[in-house]
Amino acid sequence: MDYFNEDITSLHDKLVRKEISVRQLVEATYDYIDKTEGKVNAFITLNKEAALKQADALDEKGVDPDNLLSGIPLGIKDNIVTKGLKTTAASHILDNFMPVYNATVMDKLDALDTITVGKTNMDEFAMGGSTETSYFGKTHNPWNLDKVPGGSSGGSAAAVAAGEVIAALGTDTGGSIRQPAAFNGIFGIKPTYGRVSRWGLMAFGSSLDQIGVMSRTIKDSALVLNAISGHDEHDGTSAAADVPDFTAALNQDIKGLKIAVPKEYMDEGVDDDVVSAIKAAIATFEKLGATVEEVTLPYTKYAVPAYYIIASSEASSNLQRYDGIRYGFRAKDVNSLKSVYVRSRSEGFGDEVKRRIMLGSFSLSAGYYDAYFKKAAQVRTLVKRDFDQLFEKYDLVLGPTAPTSAFGLGEKITDPVTMYLNDILTIPANLAGIPAASVPAGFSKDGLPIGVQLMAKALDEATIFKAADAFERHTDFHNQVPAFKGGQN
Repeated sequence: MDYFNEDITSLHDKLVRKEISVRQLVEATYDYIDKTEGKVNAFITLNKEAALKQADALDEKGVDPDNLLSGIPLGIKDNIVTKGLKTTAASHILDNFMPVYNATVMDKLDALDTITVGKTNMDEFAMGGSTETSYFGKTHNPWNLDKVPGGSSGGSAAAVAAGEVIAALGTDTGGSIRQPAAFNGIFGIKPTYGRVSRWGLMAFGSSLDQIGVMSRTIKDSALVLNAISGHDEHDGTSAAADVPDFTAALNQDIKGLKIAVPKEYMDEGVDDDVVSAIKAAIATFEKLGATVEEVTLPYTKYAVPAYYIIASSEASSNLQRYDGIRYGFRAKDVNSLKSVYVRSRSEGFGDEVKRRIMLGSFSLSAGYYDAYFKKAAQVRTLVKRDFDQLFEKYDLVLGPTAPTSAFGLGEKITDPVTMYLNDILTIPANLAGIPAASVPAGFSKDGLPIGVQLMAKALDEATIFKAADAFERHTDFHNQVPAFKGGQN
C-alpha cells in the first residue's frame, strides 16, 4: 500500500469494493513502517496486535460504505491518552504509563472504526520545536534525515510525510502542528481553541493547547476534523458551537476573498527562500481572485515573551501531578517523602521541561506575578484585539508558517532562546485562540519544504479549508515525495 498515491476517500472505496481487506491495509501499513522506522523514528509505541484484531473484526462485519473513516489507519500523538495503549508524552516520568480511559477524541475515532496504528514521537510534554527532547530518541525529517522534523508534533508530521500513515493527530500549543507540517511538506491545522475537546490530552498550557490534524491532503484533514470536533461536557473549555461539515468548503472558488499579510510576518529574520515562496503563494491567491493587502499587527513583537511566560506558568501548575506517588516513574533508594518528590521529578523530567517549570514557577511567585504573568496576560489581550480588528475587514491572515525551513539536528537544541524565537509566527494564533493551518507552499534551494500559514477568525475553520483547498488544486507541492537523503546523525 502506497500512501503517497492514496487518500482517505480512495482507500475507503477500495475497502468497500473489497479490492483490499482492512487486515491487508493494516498489514501493509506495518510492513512499510518496519522498513522506514529505522530512518525516521516517528513512533514511540506501535499497536500492531490490537490493530490487526480490530481489522479482522471489521472485515467480518464489513466496512460501512457511508463512513469514510471506517478501517482507516491513523497515528496518534503520544500525549493523547489511549485506553490500554501506553501513553508517555515522550517522557521518562511516564515511560510505562498505561491509561485506563480514552481521550474524547479517541472515543470519537473508535466509534467510527478507525485503526490506531500507534503513538507518535514528540518533544517531551510537547515542550520543544524539533522533537529532539524526546526520552525515546529524536525523530528525523524524511526530506533530509539530518534535519529536524519540527515539533512538538514532529513524530506525527514525519509519519505522514514518510508515507507511514495517511493522517495523524497532533497537538498545538504555540505552533506544534503547523511548524512540523511546514517542515515536512504536509497540511496541518490547529482548530479554534475549544473546537476539539481536550479531555484526555496531557496538559501543557491549558489555555493554549488544542488537538488538530495532519495529512498530505486538505480533504483528509477536513474528514478527520469533522470526526473529532464538537462540544464535550467533560471539558469546561469546550465550545458549545455547531460543527459544520468542513468538506463542504472544498472545491469552491475564492473570488472576492480578502486576505491580510502582516508586514511583521515578512520582516527581518525570515529567510529569503521563505519570503520568495510566500510571495509566490500570494500571487497564486491573487490569480484565483482573492484580494491581498499588507497590514500591521503591532503587538506581534511581544507575542513570544508573553507566550513563554503564560505557557510555562501553566506548565508548572499542570506538571505538579507528576510527583512519583500516584503513577509514573518513582526514583529508587529514597528515604523520605521529600526525596521521593525531588528525585523522581529530577530524574524523570528532561532539561527543557525543568527549564519551563522553573520559568513558570518564578513568573507565578509572590512579588513577581504582577510584573510577569499578569503583564503577559494583558499583552495576550492586546494580541487578540489586533486580530479581532483585522477580521472586521479581512477573511484571512496570511504569512510564513516558520521563518526558516527545517534546520539541522543538534543545530539549535542547546540555544533555548533561538529555539523559542522560531515560534514567532505561529504563537499569535494560540494567544488569540483562533484557527490556523500550514499549507505546503514550495521548497528552499536545498529542497526542504516551506509552508504558508492561513489564520481565520474564531470558529471559521471553513474559510481556511476553502482557501487552502483552492491553493492545493492549483499547485503541486502536496504531491511531492520526500527524498530520505542524508542520515549521518
